[in-house]
Amino acid sequence: MCMVRPLRIQYENAYNHVTCRGNARQLIFSSDTDRSAFLALLGRSSDVYQAEILAYVLVNTPGGNLQEFMRHFNISYTGWYNRRHRRSGHLYQGRYHSFLIDADNYLEEVSRYIHLNPVKTKRMKAFDAAARRKALGAYPWSSYAGYRSPGSRRPFLRTDEILAHFGGDTARGRRGYARFVEQGLSASLENPLELGRGHGIVGDADFVHAIRARYLSGEEDTREIPTARNLAVRVEPERIIGAVCAETGASREALMQKGFRGFGRALLMELLYRHGGMKQREIGVLLGIDYSAVSISRKRLYALIKKNRDMRLLMEKLGEILRQD
Repeated sequence: MCMVRPLRIQYENAYNHVTCRGNARQLIFSSDTDRSAFLALLGRSSDVYQAEILAYVLVNTPGGNLQEFMRHFNISYTGWYNRRHRRSGHLYQGRYHSFLIDADNYLEEVSRYIHLNPVKTKRMKAFDAAARRKALGAYPWSSYAGYRSPGSRRPFLRTDEILAHFGGDTARGRRGYARFVEQGLSASLENPLELGRGHGIVGDADFVHAIRARYLSGEEDTREIPTARNLAVRVEPERIIGAVCAETGASREALMQKGFRGFGRALLMELLYRHGGMKQREIGVLLGIDYSAVSISRKRLYALIKKNRDMRLLMEKLGEILRQD
């Protein structure tokens, strides 16, 4: 049987969950010295290629250069490991594996999945939640410690983007994130990466559709796309604002105000994301709010659209208007 490997999609500011397997399933660490070297080289490679490490290993590549970054890092660690252990040959089994992540909707869930991995082993399943919580806090080779305490944070680790959803890099925000992660010790959580099985994209239906439309249209069956920087035509923000004002009856001044009451502002955020190609951080800047507030508003809108037929029809109508030339 011929297995088609998932396409690798690279573009600026993409988020990826990355894994590598040892050759013939062998271990790639023989000691804590190896683990320390692995993290040191990860930090060095991230600095060279300006890749942002949000968790071990959840990578954001602002420069759209994941392949170059991973090649440099894997060669560096393989060379170090082979010299130390007086061996030669491949350390890893083939290429690295990656999932493209819809950061606006799945970043926190994927980070939690990564941080719970040390206590999701067969051996740890026999222990209760309290024992696993203790083991999780004591595990030294995870980025989780850096989320709980700045003093345990490696210099290359970027925690601000995820912690922003829990109150920021403050004592309150760090406690909030720890509660979020540790909820997974006693609850049966779905693996968010299952959403990407077969096509390598972890996101909601709109995100998957947008990625396929922008980068994979007519290309899936012919070749792998090493990079894709040219986005499809985006609708200008002012046109989106005008459409929302026209359909909701709100004035532009009212809609753009931080304290605006009504669903029009949430509609605007969603349409700026879907049709304007804007990141939640960019939407937050435009509307004068933190991007975590954009995420919360969009999630509430999704829930409203599912329950309210009129709202769903309004969203569809606005989409049709914005797709017109």
